[in-house]
Amino acid sequence: MGRRNRREPSEEPTELKLGNFARTENHADGEWKVTSLTGDTSVKVYRCPGCQGEIQPKTAHIVAWNMDYSADERRHWHTACWKRRTPSRY
Repeated sequence: MGRRNRREPSEEPTELKLGNFARTENHADGEWKVTSLTGDTSVKVYRCPGCQGEIQPKTAHIVAWNMDYSADERRHWHTACWKRRTPSRY
């Protein structure tokens, strides 16, 4: 029987790897890692910190966390809430 190749476990959560591209944004409160999730990859209900509303499964949205903290501190935002959260500084 042939040998099976096994991949090393990824440290990045699966939900952040599916169908999206991470980018870095600079805001007044620091540097943020921002990822856009498609509705196809969203399978849970999340609470948006911008409006306190629910983000339903199958809804495209943003996942963001401050680079000064770990990815465990990531939060799921409605795309519109993230865009109006704070203006970017460039």
